[in-house]
Amino acid sequence: MKTAHFILIFCLLALASPFAYASDPSPLQDFCVAINDPKDAVFVNGKFCKDPKLAKAQDFYYSGLNIPINTSNPVGSTVTPVNVAQIPGLNTLGISLVRIDYAPNGSLNPPHTHPRATEILVVVEGTLYVGFVTSNTDNRLITKVLYPGDVFVFPIGLIHFQFNVGKTNAVAFAALSSQNPGVITVANAVFGSNPPINPDVLVKAFQLDKNVVKNLQSKFWWANN
Repeated sequence: MKTAHFILIFCLLALASPFAYASDPSPLQDFCVAINDPKDAVFVNGKFCKDPKLAKAQDFYYSGLNIPINTSNPVGSTVTPVNVAQIPGLNTLGISLVRIDYAPNGSLNPPHTHPRATEILVVVEGTLYVGFVTSNTDNRLITKVLYPGDVFVFPIGLIHFQFNVGKTNAVAFAALSSQNPGVITVANAVFGSNPPINPDVLVKAFQLDKNVVKNLQSKFWWANN
């Protein structure tokens, strides 16, 4: 009987654990302002945090998301993050924000994934063709054309993109369900890794000629500089 109870409890815990770790853990205090120097800090939830009595408004503040950002780069888009690196007070709160600027006529926030966050995006200016791809084996593409005021969700971990199909600049804001969602841009990771992935691996994976692979690897080093 004890063995049966143990197995039942083990199964319940196994079923519950994916939900428990689906996003950043809940904080055990009002806030935990991240701090690099532990001299004046307390250790909470595995991180050094500023003494709450020393917290100030600046720890929870960021300015500048109203400013358009230069999009002069090969893909024509620029992401401005506001996460725990910019606002220390976001530490343990499980949320962050980005602004994305897109140049006219075909600029792209290229296919990428956030390993630790779901993203909800709202278009403020312009027209964006957006989408994500479901996981193996379906690999189903789900897309939508968005206009100002439209909102779209990219589920955690799935590859997604935004493409400016308009003739004007576009701007979008997105919230993510992690203080540090991370980002993996597919092309940069595969063809621009440091050191490079052995071309023979990519030849087999993508069924491409070796010269094509080497050419692609040479093109993506800009992203890592």
